[in-house]
Amino acid sequence: MLKLNKVHHIAIIAADYQRSKRFYCDILGFSLLEEHYRAERDSWKGDLALNGDYLIELFSFPRVPRRVSRPEAAGLRHLAFSVDNVDHAVEALVSKGVVCEPVRIDPLTGKPFTFFADPDDLPLELYEA
Repeated sequence: MLKLNKVHHIAIIAADYQRSKRFYCDILGFSLLEEHYRAERDSWKGDLALNGDYLIELFSFPRVPRRVSRPEAAGLRHLAFSVDNVDHAVEALVSKGVVCEPVRIDPLTGKPFTFFADPDDLPLELYEA
């Protein structure tokens, strides 16, 4: 039987690499571990960590097509981040100009959660641990 250990990373392609890097690092608090420009592809690749754990590969490519993500398109639905307090996290995002949906309660767990989007409209979720 296959034994997976954990998710190694999530790859995100950004329409505007610098804008998305600022969003993930300056607003969400990721740190940039490494960054490389790949001239043969005219592409940037940044490795982002959250609390010291490598998590996101942020890419850029010229002329990327938009991906349908809403309403409920097939494929990756959203990325969810665990937080200690959803209300406090929403306040922090709103103070930096990020629009968040109203906080809801998960009917199965009773935990609060909300959604917001990255600069390319990738749905992101905050879920209270």
